[in-house]
Amino acid sequence: MGTLMKTAPKTSWSGMSTWPTFFDDFLTRDLFDWTLGNRTSTSGTLPAVNIRETNDSYELEVAAPGMKKNDFTVELVDDMLVISADIKNEEVVEDNDYTRREFWYQSFQRAFRLPENMVESDKISASYHDGILHITVPKSEEAKTKPPKKIKVV
Repeated sequence: MGTLMKTAPKTSWSGMSTWPTFFDDFLTRDLFDWTLGNRTSTSGTLPAVNIRETNDSYELEVAAPGMKKNDFTVELVDDMLVISADIKNEEVVEDNDYTRREFWYQSFQRAFRLPENMVESDKISASYHDGILHITVPKSEEAKTKPPKKIKVV
């Protein structure tokens, strides 16, 4: 499962190497991503997600070219931000004595745990343009880095 919170760097225990990638992936992958690292699902490719943290918000960019904004569902379920899409395309061509029918489906779902009480969940926004789904998750005032406060010496 993805998380928007930073974690400490991995270290080794008394000369042993760090955990193998499989165990790391098992513990940190997205909730619905059980592809063992190849980034494909049974119905297509999982979109890449870039996450940037600023002082005021977390900003997610989901690479999803060729989709429409109505294809996406962005939900907040408890402290999980769930991004999903379901696309269905059917084409029927009838010509002379034959009928050709082609159809395909594509869907994905990614989930990210939001830090508890650190985001303003009622102000989350999403937009889609140029093949990128942009999601902004504003931080609460408690989560923002405060500028240094000068204290007068008396």
